[in-house]
Amino acid sequence: MGNKLRRLEYKLAPYAVKNLMTIMIGAMAIVFVADFAVSSANPELSLYEWLAFDRHMIADGQIWRLFTFIFLPPQSSVIFIIFALYLYWLMGSQLEREWGAFHFNLYYLAGIAGALISGLITGYATNSYINMSLFLAFALYYPNFQLYLFFFIPIKIKWLAWLDVILLAVEFILSGWGARAAILFSLLNVLLFFYRDLIAECKRLFMNLRYRWDRWRKM
Repeated sequence: MGNKLRRLEYKLAPYAVKNLMTIMIGAMAIVFVADFAVSSANPELSLYEWLAFDRHMIADGQIWRLFTFIFLPPQSSVIFIIFALYLYWLMGSQLEREWGAFHFNLYYLAGIAGALISGLITGYATNSYINMSLFLAFALYYPNFQLYLFFFIPIKIKWLAWLDVILLAVEFILSGWGARAAILFSLLNVLLFFYRDLIAECKRLFMNLRYRWDRWRKM
């Protein structure tokens, strides 16, 4: 995988998009502001509905939906959206500095490709799990990076990542096949790029739990 990736980078690196996450976050912010303006003028209209992935609409000729769904910001309060977009930008920009533009482009595009494949197969696609893959990649690289929950509770990002993994596992079990495919395909980039790190982390966690269990038995 490493040699193939280096050969691919040698050929395609000049075409990599620099500051990709800044572009993505800027597009999400524009969509949010435009949707707010449209819905304020006419509450029955929603820009989200025109940009979201819809397999039937795509088959009817609305090809833009194959791409525009990746620019949709989270549907939540203004404060949460600002925080989420800032966090996406922070993580994506730092990963691009760590990897280089080509590697980061490839990682992000792999998540988009996975979401598209699942959408074309099941009819359901979202960019939520693509952005989640950024969070997991960032947590694997910077496990001790500290965030402040509710702006005052310090917590290391690795614990939030483990919580998200547990929630994703529960969602995968309880959801229908469309959501399951979206989770699986959109997070394949994490498995492809970090499978060695994930195996090592699982081994470390298992050994730690085993050590604690042995200590508890000897008490």
